[in-house]
Amino acid sequence: MNTRPLLNRRLNGLGTTIFAEMSALATATGAINLGQGFPDTDGPEEIREAAVRALRDGKGNQYPPGPGIPELRSAVTEHQQRFYGLAFDPDTEVLVTAGATEAIAATMLSLLEPGDEVIAFEPYYDSYAACISMAGATRVPLTLHAPAFRPDLDALRDAVTDRTRLLLLNSPHNPTGMVLTREELRAIAELAVERDLIVVTDEVYEHLVFEGEHTPLISFPGMRDRTVSISSAGKTFSFTGWKVGWVTASAPLVAAIRTTKQFLTYVSSGPFQYAVAEALRLPDDYFSGFREDLRAKRDILAGGLTEAGFEVFRPQGTYFITTDIAALGEKDALAFCRSLPERCGVVAVPNSVFYDDVEVGRSQVRFAFCKRTDVLREAATRLQRR
Repeated sequence: MNTRPLLNRRLNGLGTTIFAEMSALATATGAINLGQGFPDTDGPEEIREAAVRALRDGKGNQYPPGPGIPELRSAVTEHQQRFYGLAFDPDTEVLVTAGATEAIAATMLSLLEPGDEVIAFEPYYDSYAACISMAGATRVPLTLHAPAFRPDLDALRDAVTDRTRLLLLNSPHNPTGMVLTREELRAIAELAVERDLIVVTDEVYEHLVFEGEHTPLISFPGMRDRTVSISSAGKTFSFTGWKVGWVTASAPLVAAIRTTKQFLTYVSSGPFQYAVAEALRLPDDYFSGFREDLRAKRDILAGGLTEAGFEVFRPQGTYFITTDIAALGEKDALAFCRSLPERCGVVAVPNSVFYDDVEVGRSQVRFAFCKRTDVLREAATRLQRR
């Protein structure tokens, strides 16, 4: 018998994601799922119809172009110009991916080699750890601490070594909801230029900022040729199952990432690419209305969680609220979340799984508020009976 472990050692300890485990619990118990970040209603009807129209017209039913359909690549560049004043070449500086998750994976696999170090905010979205490990690189966490979860810029500078290849940033930040300020971004940009670092920015919640503003790091001096900006349609348009994401970066960076991406999914989401191209061109009132709707839902759930006795860290952005359960007399967020569906019929996610230093997030629990208002109110009522 071959005694070598079947799983690649780089993936040791990753296993099934916490989202799969908690969503399975929600299904098994009939609990309200405030764990995984997906809406319980679809996005704009005209965009859904655009996907149906593309299917019927035979658009995207066969392999689309490797970089993405021209219509979507042009729409991405128009979006970047419209909201941020950034100019990109749709032919050489945009790459369409199977959601932001594939964009992150392709980027890490393209730009990293064994021995490289990657500095990432902790807590971090779980695919970051997996992608860095698959590339053979080493993750170096920069821990964000409650209640504000602001990055310690001195600690960031100290974390950079001769082996640091890349900074992996997420703003608005999942799971904490922290939004980087212009001053913080400027300091990070200056450090990246000084130390000749590549920066990868996960900006999927760019249109969900409730306090402050979203400013792409790529817009700062010296960052145009060293930043990979990643975003997607799922969070902004509430069609998370379509898996349409994109990379915007300089032509050499996009060419490197495309080299890897073509051997992952090759292409994906053909008809949906046409629909997302239309979505990106929706009028401004769609984006502002979407943000205000989520702001109201944030406030509903935050209020309900506070009344239920949680310590609530009100997010500046995203559609997640981080809480602390110590005020409830609880210490272990993972055990708490595993028992919560049976106790009161609500599913949440323990933040501890997003930390290398588990103790920092031991008592933190994340709730998603991208649900219908009546669902959020019912969840808050149930949590008060926990």
